[in-house]
Amino acid sequence: MRIVFSIGDLHGIGPEIILKSFQKLRQTGHTFLVAGSYKAMEYYRKRLDLPVELELVNDVAALGVLCAPHCGVLSVLSVAEPETISPGTVSADAGRIAMLSLAAAAELCRSGSCDALVTAPIHKEAVALAGYRETGHTGFLGKIFGASSPTMMFFDPVTELRVALATIHVPLAEVPGLIREMDLAGFLVNLARFLKTDFAVERPRIAVLGLNPHASDGGIMGIDENAVIRPCIERLAGKMRVEGPFAADGFFGSERYRSYDIVVAMYHDQGLLPFKVLAFDTGVNVTLGLPIVRTSPDHGTSFDIAGTGKASERSCYEAALLAIRIVRNRKKTEHAS
Repeated sequence: MRIVFSIGDLHGIGPEIILKSFQKLRQTGHTFLVAGSYKAMEYYRKRLDLPVELELVNDVAALGVLCAPHCGVLSVLSVAEPETISPGTVSADAGRIAMLSLAAAAELCRSGSCDALVTAPIHKEAVALAGYRETGHTGFLGKIFGASSPTMMFFDPVTELRVALATIHVPLAEVPGLIREMDLAGFLVNLARFLKTDFAVERPRIAVLGLNPHASDGGIMGIDENAVIRPCIERLAGKMRVEGPFAADGFFGSERYRSYDIVVAMYHDQGLLPFKVLAFDTGVNVTLGLPIVRTSPDHGTSFDIAGTGKASERSCYEAALLAIRIVRNRKKTEHAS
């Protein structure tokens, strides 16, 4: 199996965590490739004195020769090279290379040259400075593959906790309107399908959180639960295992999430705050609903420690292992159908 990393922001910890992860991953027998900048990967390899052998690739046609299984060499496909590398700084050039890397890595997966994509962290401000309107991985990949509403999900391999977001990177003021306008039932049906194909969960049990505090306390603090969320759950109850809406604070505080295969949060911080408290070092970001497999470490560029050698590779390493797991699960589903 061949897994490609997009390099992320060159001034963040992306290159470091890829190099550190590869030190462990090369023992798995799979092949790993970085799409991005050879100069940046070599810069961090030398700066951090990491025992990783790099192989420069300038042509996709050479991948079959240079990325041989079990070779223990990390190949780097040079997509674009920076003039300078300045760890910890926001740069339009770094944002540009991050997105060129992402697009190239996605194309390698689309063409079948690679089996899955693991994305290193990007910096939204740097990407915006580079002129990109879509500054997030999920939305950018959704547009590339024509997926109108890919699902952002987070997974902890230690506890098997899964959290999916009904809305993603939008201002909080827009969330109620988006929840009312979206096809929430379709979202939940697709989520159950993704859990079956990607995680081999045959009959997933889904918990849905309310939008308002205390899930509105019967309508005292908002209409969304009674008008939208609860009726949707009741319509689906006979077709699949879905329950709620639950008050988010008590749900996580009482560890009720352990009784479900996945928790659906209505907005970003409602789901990500408890998830990162519970799985900060091990959590993985997964994009569901794409024709390719895409995972990512569940953290940002960490400019404050970029280039210092202090970054933990655990989440990146787990993201690669999960990508391999999802590819295998999808193949099993295809063979069974």
